[in-house]
Amino acid sequence: MPGVARLIELALEEDLGRGDVTTAAVVGDTGRVVSGVIVAREAMVVYGISVALEVFSRVSADIRAEPRVADGERVVGGTEVIGVRGPSAAILEAERTVLNFMQRLSGVATLSRRYADAVSGTGARVVDTRKTTPGYRALQKAAVLAGGSGNHRFDLGSGVLIKDNHIVACGSVTEAVTRAKQSAPHPLRIECEVETDAQLTEALDAGADVVLLDNMTPDQVAAAVKRAHERNVLVEVSGGITLDTIRAYADAGADFISVGALTHSAQAMDLALDFAA
Repeated sequence: MPGVARLIELALEEDLGRGDVTTAAVVGDTGRVVSGVIVAREAMVVYGISVALEVFSRVSADIRAEPRVADGERVVGGTEVIGVRGPSAAILEAERTVLNFMQRLSGVATLSRRYADAVSGTGARVVDTRKTTPGYRALQKAAVLAGGSGNHRFDLGSGVLIKDNHIVACGSVTEAVTRAKQSAPHPLRIECEVETDAQLTEALDAGADVVLLDNMTPDQVAAAVKRAHERNVLVEVSGGITLDTIRAYADAGADFISVGALTHSAQAMDLALDFAA
């Protein structure tokens, strides 16, 4: 996965760069061999197991970590997620970095599942955005998939998405879509953000493949969907959509609903590493 190895290295460096003075003083360089488990303390969709195993192995080849569930699996509170055995000092040194990854990524996967469930039975697909934690994009987008929602663009090179500032920069929706159709790589669909009925008309007439309806009401979306689908144009909606409102947008006929909160506002889940007494 792009950049994950570097991210793990950075995470370990920031936590262990000057050593673990507490473990060195209390446990010693190695400590006795212990067994423990990472436990989910609340219901969640687990994600980050493969990252956790990599962190353990980088800290010490003597740590043996065994997954007890799979990434993307729904668990209840009290579920043992990973079993671990090895030198107590090494496990203690890896503990916080492992949990930091797993808590945050499981939060993304869990929120993704909630949004996917909220539109179940409709034709809508919830997708993420590029509003990710710097450096974490590959992991966060993988967690979104594990939770049941989809990925939008991974980066600026993976799709044409004409936004409001692009339109201002070149003068109009018509001009922006026309230039994109002339110059963008031919395999890429041309998507254009619109905020008004007039802009929607321009985007449809100019030949956009997808229109992004920004900050519209469900009733406005339903009317726009009818017009767009008559032209075989897909419809995405975005802008402040929450778990309380997303169903109305799905029922309005949106093909895609983009939700930045999947990655920028997911709450970390409660996981802990406990040694056997």
